[in-house]
Amino acid sequence: MGNYVISCCSTADLSEEHFREREISYICFHFELDGKEYPDDLGKSIPFDKFYQSMLEGADTKTSQINADEFEAYFEPFLKEGLDILHVTLSSGISGVIGSANIASSNLSEKYPERKILIVDSLGASSGYGLLMDRLADLRDEGKTLEEVYDWAVSHRLNVNHWFFSTDLTFYIKGGRISKTAGVVGGLLNICPLLDMNHLGQLIPRYKIRTKKKVIRAIVDKMEELADNGTDYDGKCYISQSACLEDAKTVAALVEARFPHLKGKVEINHIGTTIGSHTGPGTIALFFWGKEREG
Repeated sequence: MGNYVISCCSTADLSEEHFREREISYICFHFELDGKEYPDDLGKSIPFDKFYQSMLEGADTKTSQINADEFEAYFEPFLKEGLDILHVTLSSGISGVIGSANIASSNLSEKYPERKILIVDSLGASSGYGLLMDRLADLRDEGKTLEEVYDWAVSHRLNVNHWFFSTDLTFYIKGGRISKTAGVVGGLLNICPLLDMNHLGQLIPRYKIRTKKKVIRAIVDKMEELADNGTDYDGKCYISQSACLEDAKTVAALVEARFPHLKGKVEINHIGTTIGSHTGPGTIALFFWGKEREG
């Protein structure tokens, strides 16, 4: 598949099987659960249902990004094999991990001057970031060069639309994304905020929608408004969910009914432990290719 590696962070929230089948390498973030550290390794160290149940029961969570030394240890075996690297990071709008990747790349370029490490800021998160990675794997498989795939990623990353809603505001309040007063009022009024990711890769609240039924309809309406070719959209669609699989299936069924030309079925993934430490359970995220994201 060429003389380079397509790589990302585990926060792209695809399944291990998906990463393996598409030959996408990944490096794991870290999280703490009640003071004990684990790798964000796609649910292997702690099953997702156990992780989210622990959060519901009051467990403290904390996340930490990958440091430069870890990136060097991860990148170097590829370079020793004579492979170049295209590594795409979690959005700089929510994490500083791209800084660590760039430091590692700079250090290793002195040791392996004949090799290339190209770093891209995904400006995305969770399976939206994963949707970008899947397309980059397509380009690699089509025979595109490292530089061609890099250029395409930079030019098209904002075409991945990210829309989120949550039925549980507890962890948005805890993380400071929603004020305590707004959260209490929102809970009393049964408000489910609808958020998206802007052009800087930051998560932005857009609408306050009452009831889960209405927000589910609204998120699919947003896809119709913004997806390439509207209801004739023929690309892939991914959903991520945190301990709310039935809601994810409801959204997927509505998407499949409204967009009959989808490329395959809607793929439902877990929101991983890094992103999930901040959203908590009850979050649904919908990802598709469409209009370029703005502010």
